[in-house]
Amino acid sequence: MEVLTGVGSQIGQFVERTRAEAQLRQASTDLQRSNTDLQQFAYVASHDLFEPLRMVASYLQLLTDRSRDKLDKPSQEFIGFAMDGARRMQALIKDLLAYARVDTRGSPFERTDFEEVFQAAISNLQIAIEETKAAVAHEPLPTLVADRVQMTQVFQNLIGNAIKFHGSEPPRIEIGARREKEEWIFSVHDNGIGIDPKNFERIFAIFQRLHTRREYPGTGIGLSICKKIVERHGGRIWLESVLGKGATFYFSLPGEKEDDGPLTTDHKTTDHAALTKDH
Repeated sequence: MEVLTGVGSQIGQFVERTRAEAQLRQASTDLQRSNTDLQQFAYVASHDLFEPLRMVASYLQLLTDRSRDKLDKPSQEFIGFAMDGARRMQALIKDLLAYARVDTRGSPFERTDFEEVFQAAISNLQIAIEETKAAVAHEPLPTLVADRVQMTQVFQNLIGNAIKFHGSEPPRIEIGARREKEEWIFSVHDNGIGIDPKNFERIFAIFQRLHTRREYPGTGIGLSICKKIVERHGGRIWLESVLGKGATFYFSLPGEKEDDGPLTTDHKTTDHAALTKDH
């Protein structure tokens, strides 16, 4: 009797495992189909949607330039609204293309000096840093195997958000990196407006916005792109924040094994507050 019970238990476990494996295969197939559909949409968007929008914006601008003196103020405002809508749609399509191409248009992974990644992101954000009198400091950053271009985009998006969502004081941003076992944890801390904990998961979803476009411009895709890039690298991204008291975004990346030695560089901590002192 005990033998029959044992056999029955093993059969039950086998059936359950088989069912779970089938569900996993189906989920994988569904995900692959979704990714294929998204990539196909990206192709259609770039060829069949972007060009007509560019044409609309161009002709609206031409109409404004040629008929400015003939149009009354309400008509000029209507054209302005239409041009603004066309530009926002172009920005949405551009960001959606970037999101869809994270997996298909990424560069091969290579040894990447994150000091250089940081400096590239800061260079791209120079105007925003100067306009807001932001101060950006960072700890020594490691060299890891990664997609240099995509990592620059992650740093640029996170630092750019810290600049954009600042409070009454000029932005103060601190970049950190620490090793934990076989991964590196990067952090981007700011003194901005903060995020309500109930929105922690929501902000990483595509097209999700916590503020009106009038308050803070943008498409709501930046953090989704960061999440997808980090996951492509085998990492994860999350945040800690208290509303009104700033936020800290974290993301992890795989590191080399302990016996291979840490890949940290000898870069010194840099404070980019000097970039804004004369402005």
